[in-house]
Amino acid sequence: MSEAVAVAHPNVALSKYWGKRPGGGNFPAVPSLSVTLAGLATRTHVTFDSALDRDRVVLDGEPADERTLARVGELLNRVRTAASDSRRAEVVSRNDFPTASGLASSASGFAALALAASSAAGLDWDRARVSDLARRSSASAARSLFGGFVELAAGAADGDEAAILPAEPLAPAEHLPLVVLVCVTAEGPKAVSSSEGMRITMARSPYAASWLEKAPQMHLRLRQALLARDFAGMGELAEASSLAMHGSAIAAGVTYWVGATIDALAQVRSLRSAGTLAFATVDAGPHVKVLVQPGDAPRARATMERVAGIKRIIEARPGAGARCEPEAAKGR
Repeated sequence: MSEAVAVAHPNVALSKYWGKRPGGGNFPAVPSLSVTLAGLATRTHVTFDSALDRDRVVLDGEPADERTLARVGELLNRVRTAASDSRRAEVVSRNDFPTASGLASSASGFAALALAASSAAGLDWDRARVSDLARRSSASAARSLFGGFVELAAGAADGDEAAILPAEPLAPAEHLPLVVLVCVTAEGPKAVSSSEGMRITMARSPYAASWLEKAPQMHLRLRQALLARDFAGMGELAEASSLAMHGSAIAAGVTYWVGATIDALAQVRSLRSAGTLAFATVDAGPHVKVLVQPGDAPRARATMERVAGIKRIIEARPGAGARCEPEAAKGR
């Protein structure tokens, strides 16, 4: 047997990735910029074992469904091919936050899996190579290999499936004082996966072409605001990117929001009207992430706690990238 344990954290996209390049390779159609969050984590234990006759995957204490098993198996096969290792693997993974509900569990999950699997297989890969491995299973997972503020470029329009495209760190966690209030509005999995939502949006939305044109422009402006430590500029563009993404999806019949999502967005606007710099971003799910400066976090949290339908609030800050745990931490 050979084994490794990795811990990774989800990330919140400030400029959104939504849509994929045609063809294989899982390349994003637009660039994205995210912040990796301390305060939420996935822990994944991978064991390659010659005694196993098939891969086994346990997620949050339960056997993985067939779709998850297939996605995990694809990543493991890439690792086995690179390592010339035919052994099957046991994967035990647990999130300390709701899984598959729009809180970027696939990002932290596949980042942790990529790092643990490549380490267990003895591959001496740098962080960029592991990020590319994670991206092939979940594009947002490429960003969770790194801490702080992270950028993932769009895939080349005529790129080949074998091209390497890792995420790249843009600024450290301490670059911009930021608190992210994760307002959880549902605990169960979402009805439409992100991949399926993207596919439907690109195929059916009358606004898909506009999204593909405008998203890179918003990304560039947000990138500039972040590097200039312009919190208000960054927040305005993050909210605009989120609303544009969801607008294009809703027009295709893909709706992730619930009533509490809309009420929470209204409260964020009320905070701004009252003089508090607060901005909202929503990934492919119903949860609202409120972006505030540390001094405004208590007031913003108290306001969001009054929104009916918000089940709990997780307070997170920019944090570190994925890491392997030492040998002593491999116990389950």
